[in-house]
Amino acid sequence: MNKPELKRFDIAEHLNTAEDMQLYLEACIEEDDGDGALIRTALGDIARARNMSNLARKVGVSREGLYKALSEKGNPSFALMLKITRALGLELRISPV
Repeated sequence: MNKPELKRFDIAEHLNTAEDMQLYLEACIEEDDGDGALIRTALGDIARARNMSNLARKVGVSREGLYKALSEKGNPSFALMLKITRALGLELRISPV
């Protein structure tokens, strides 16, 4: 009996619309434990879905720098996070809990 071939799941392949990206980022913000890692990961996934090189140009950093900032060990400034969010066509909003 042949084993089924498994394909690694990549969320970036499923972020096809602005609404998909918005809902994904909102869910990650809600689930983040406070260190921002899940939010960085979500922004990185959305950036890959949208074209990392193009985003890097819009934000004014190198592609490699953007990958590093959004990596697990990345520590981007809040200003860079805002630039990335806006360049992706999204905005951050604050509301009462």
